[in-house]
Amino acid sequence: MYQPDLSPLMDSLALSALVAALPLLTLFLLLGGLRLKAHWAGLASLAVALIVAVACYGMPVKLALLSTGEGAAFGLFPIMWIVVAAIWLYQLTVVTGRFEDLRRAFGLISDDPRVQAVIIAFCFGALLEALAGFGAPVAITGVMLMAVGFAPVRAALTVLVANTAPVAFGAIAIPIITAGNLTKIPYTDIGAYVGRQTPVVALFVPLLLVLLVDGRRGLRQTWPVALVCGAVFAATQFVTSNYISVELTDIIASLAALAAVVLFLRVWQPAGGEQARAALLRERDAERGDGAGPDDAVPSGAPREEGGAGATRPVPTATATIERPDSGARVVMAFLPYLIVIAVFSLAKLWTPAKEYLATTDLKLGWPGLDGHVLTAAGQPSTATVYTFPWLSSPGTLLLLSGVLVTAVYRVSPLVAVREFGATVVRLRWALLTVASVLALAYVMNLSGQTITIGTWIAGAGAAFAFLSPILGWLGTAVTGSDTSANALFATLQQTAGHKAGLDPTLLVAANTSGGVVGKMISPQNLTIAATAVGLVGRESVLFRAAIKWSLLLLLALCVLVLLQSSLLAGMLP
Repeated sequence: MYQPDLSPLMDSLALSALVAALPLLTLFLLLGGLRLKAHWAGLASLAVALIVAVACYGMPVKLALLSTGEGAAFGLFPIMWIVVAAIWLYQLTVVTGRFEDLRRAFGLISDDPRVQAVIIAFCFGALLEALAGFGAPVAITGVMLMAVGFAPVRAALTVLVANTAPVAFGAIAIPIITAGNLTKIPYTDIGAYVGRQTPVVALFVPLLLVLLVDGRRGLRQTWPVALVCGAVFAATQFVTSNYISVELTDIIASLAALAAVVLFLRVWQPAGGEQARAALLRERDAERGDGAGPDDAVPSGAPREEGGAGATRPVPTATATIERPDSGARVVMAFLPYLIVIAVFSLAKLWTPAKEYLATTDLKLGWPGLDGHVLTAAGQPSTATVYTFPWLSSPGTLLLLSGVLVTAVYRVSPLVAVREFGATVVRLRWALLTVASVLALAYVMNLSGQTITIGTWIAGAGAAFAFLSPILGWLGTAVTGSDTSANALFATLQQTAGHKAGLDPTLLVAANTSGGVVGKMISPQNLTIAATAVGLVGRESVLFRAAIKWSLLLLLALCVLVLLQSSLLAGMLP
């Protein structure tokens, strides 16, 4: 039976926290400093975590290796299962030529790429986050931006930054519900607090997106529509989370923001759209000329090769077979896969009979050799050693079902659909390894006690902890790629620290959730998903260095906000 010691080195919490942080420092250094490929950085950091767990924390080698196995399994299913299914669904639209229709259909709303970034990455991405989460929004919206002319790096960075504000209420508010279950604070209360924090981020994210797409010129020329989008999303997120339904927050907010943008564009159009598009196309062509375009990963409506690696027979491009969607029927057919996704997820997550039935299909397995042999730092049996296999309720399975329906409606040959699925798995092979290694790293750090040591040390800051509280959520999400996992790690710690420091425990638990939303863009898991979607496999370090400054900037803003909410702006809270 293994129980982690929070201060294994010279009984010093600070020294132990410094050593416990070595795997994370290794990961960020290899990615951001040495620009190592993500799968090598993940494996190297996993090795450091294993050494720290065994040598410093005294975790038996067998348990450390079993923790590695469980984490890797979780990384492959359900996490990468979602990504594989999402990319396969996209591939079905490519082989039928319908994705080119979709690209042109977005032009019916606006042909300005800066506005398209707001619509696709922020509004549509938020809707996908509300229903699925776990990387699916980044994968799908990344290839959609590529289809409208974005260069790979800019497309990936745009969707990573956009995938922030909706994360706290993602997957039908699972992060908040998880925090409530662990702390016994009503999740509706936590949701109400979060609904008075993340809208501040949401207000500025669309403005940040147009800045990322077209620099200062883009911000100067398109700020009105970006501000309308952010303001409507923020206001709706606040109202829905506080007075309507925590679970439906992002669904209502994303649809309201999309409707507001469409209506606003009827009375106002930004200038400079043609110049912005020309600049993006030049950048895309330059990146492809440098070999940075999508070669071994998912193409984006460009000429592709049939049959995967090694094949040479080209498939005709979408533009060679599908004309401009000049009718309502063609536009509906272009959006049909995503309408199907929304319908399937709405039934599964919002229709009570289906939701309850799917919950009964999850298989829970005590990880052999690990379950029952690991305690938490508090001496309670660890629940992290129970592996849940959501074979039917997983968003990945729901996306697979959506793909089957798309196959039938688009009349895709079953042989072609199966071949595309196999080719997708082959293309994602390095992404599979990366996410498996990063989740293995997270499990080793969690079960050995490294993560809780870092959190406990930060929580010792007393009243100043209000400022530091979002950092724990940021850190947890950066490591695991999931705001839900970050709450599973630190929600109870935040609650305890709040009681000890005389701070509102609900505020700190909410801050953990809100901090996690800005940590997701630098998570190796999310970086890998974004890189794979746009064809930048092995160049995750480029995205990390581009995203880290925005992540830290938004984190600082949240830290200041929570500090003020704990004192001067206490009236801002419920």
